[in-house]
Amino acid sequence: MSLSLSHGKTLDPGEAGRCDDDLPPLQDTPAASRFDLRTWWPPQRRDLPLELEIGSGKGTFLVQEAARRPDINFLGIEYARAYWLYAADRARRHHLSSLRLLHYDAKVLVTWYAPDQVFSQVHIYFPDPWPKSRHHKRRLIQVDFLSELHRVLAPQGRVHVVTDHDGYFQWIEQQVALAGESFLRQPFEPTPGAEGEMVGTNFERKYRREGRPFHALSLRRR
Repeated sequence: MSLSLSHGKTLDPGEAGRCDDDLPPLQDTPAASRFDLRTWWPPQRRDLPLELEIGSGKGTFLVQEAARRPDINFLGIEYARAYWLYAADRARRHHLSSLRLLHYDAKVLVTWYAPDQVFSQVHIYFPDPWPKSRHHKRRLIQVDFLSELHRVLAPQGRVHVVTDHDGYFQWIEQQVALAGESFLRQPFEPTPGAEGEMVGTNFERKYRREGRPFHALSLRRR
């Protein structure tokens, strides 16, 4: 049975919704597949800073931030179609022309399609921890992926990470250490628009009700 968040309503992704049909075919190498993501925005917005959220879920964080910072373009990427459709419809209903939601695999997008230095910030909030040892290879944050994030970040760009999982946070710290001098670790500062929360995602609110502790860090590109 497929997941649906529509509650009987017709969801329309509108201009905000993007999928694999909006990407060119993959080439033999990542360098040959690079795609200017900024063309998804009107010409008058293409020179604005672009921020990426990986695992945008229902779009709560992005809708909040797009409304608060209209001088920034935002791209959310979500693998679960039901969540992507809900978030894109939400962006359409809020008339957020700065926001695009992509239904796709985040690692493929960053590794194969994203051009160098395209993102000013990358947000990764409550990624799947894949807690079993045999599944650790599926975790998003690995040293090779951190290398790709370094490539796609603008100078002084930052990666922000929040997780509720102790073991995954220890893993993240190990991967950051393996990345060497690529990043400078910095204290995580809560998002101003979250009003007493760290970032204001649906997962954060759920886990707060459950009393889970949170771990967070920010990495600045050297």
